Amino acid sequence: MYLHGTSTINDLGHLTIGGCDVTDLKAQFGTPLYIVDEQLVRQRSRQYMEAFRESGLKFQVAYASKAFCVMAMCRLADEEGLSLDVVSDGELYTALEAGFPAHRIHFHGNNKTPDEIEMALEANIGCFVVDNFTELQLLNVMAKQRARKVNVLLRVTPGVEAHTHEYISTGQTDSKFGFDIGNGTAYEAVQQAAKADGLDLLGVHSHIGSQIFEVEGFQMAVERVAQFTRQVKEQSGVSFRVVNLGGGFGIRYTEGDTPLAVADYVKAITDAVKVHFANWNESLPEIWVEPGRSIVGDAGTTLYTVGTVKEIPGVRKYVAVDGGMTDNPRPALYESRYEALLANRANEAAEEVVSIAGKCCESGDMLIWDLSLPLVQQDDLLAVSCTGAYNYAMASNYNRIRKPAVVFVQNGQADLVVGRETHQDIVGKDVIPARLQKVLVSQ
Repeated sequence: MYLHGTSTINDLGHLTIGGCDVTDLKAQFGTPLYIVDEQLVRQRSRQYMEAFRESGLKFQVAYASKAFCVMAMCRLADEEGLSLDVVSDGELYTALEAGFPAHRIHFHGNNKTPDEIEMALEANIGCFVVDNFTELQLLNVMAKQRARKVNVLLRVTPGVEAHTHEYISTGQTDSKFGFDIGNGTAYEAVQQAAKADGLDLLGVHSHIGSQIFEVEGFQMAVERVAQFTRQVKEQSGVSFRVVNLGGGFGIRYTEGDTPLAVADYVKAITDAVKVHFANWNESLPEIWVEPGRSIVGDAGTTLYTVGTVKEIPGVRKYVAVDGGMTDNPRPALYESRYEALLANRANEAAEEVVSIAGKCCESGDMLIWDLSLPLVQQDDLLAVSCTGAYNYAMASNYNRIRKPAVVFVQNGQADLVVGRETHQDIVGKDVIPARLQKVLVSQ
């Protein structure tokens, strides 16, 4: 397994992260356990901020909280000067409870409810990213009812298809997100937003997908958005002050993944902005981006304890761990691939090929196929790397399995940021109707 960030192997042959021996973390917090390398998260955040400062453009880097949203992460993002992208009232509430400045919060989503819009208006968030005509009209009405004028970006689809999994590709014409540039709906949305008394149209938002390794898609999106910006200005006189180019910057999960450095992604985007927005009598727009996975993805490691082993002679050896698709649904959803090692015997040579099974009652609950490891024993610790994004965020209670704890580690210190769910948490919202109540008969 490739060691990311502060991960090392100590003299005992144990994996350490943030200066913490994972065997000690297991003893203190149990497994499954999400471990977040705080230093690496801060390093990634600073790389984005520094790369944009180097560009000389006005900018905002908004952490896409859908990747991993807990209060401690919101606090960290605030400390690093990031803005915050939320997509639900739950994420918004988390951010506000963490004390994140509301004026640096951007609210996304293709189906914001009236209650969510009201909550965001009351919090006085910095910007709504409007996704469709229904929302455009509703937001305008609700803003005017409060005698408010709220900042908006219009999400547009530039017709750029990213080279990624179809479920996480969003910039193509056939998408549930946004106003399409090609068929004219984006232009019509601009006209409506510009005339709306309750809205202040800052500009447009474009996001082409996730886990992208090349820059050509981003550059093409910049070109298409710039062409649209010019068209809008020439035909209606409306100018865009902000262009949000979304996120989607890839990370390394396995050996075959070839992401670029943060600075390379940013330079490609900002250079394209300088080229395509130049020489038409307008100042360059402020550029916003929304990295999520690339800030937290490879900073996360999930620690499991090995349970049962099943060998089918001549076919396969299954090694089951105490987690699975409940804490990492991505292999089942996207056929995502991961690397892993025996965290308590990390110096030992591989002797067998096994497949890592989860404990859910699903044949598809497989975390890793065909993994080379030392001879696996019950109670070994398996560490799966790059689980910081869309693992805790997508975790479920399928089979009524409790969600793991989350710890931040740095400089030899481990801090609990999410407690492990208890059995009481699992049934805490259950209600048994009176007609189903068990009658206790005294003996």
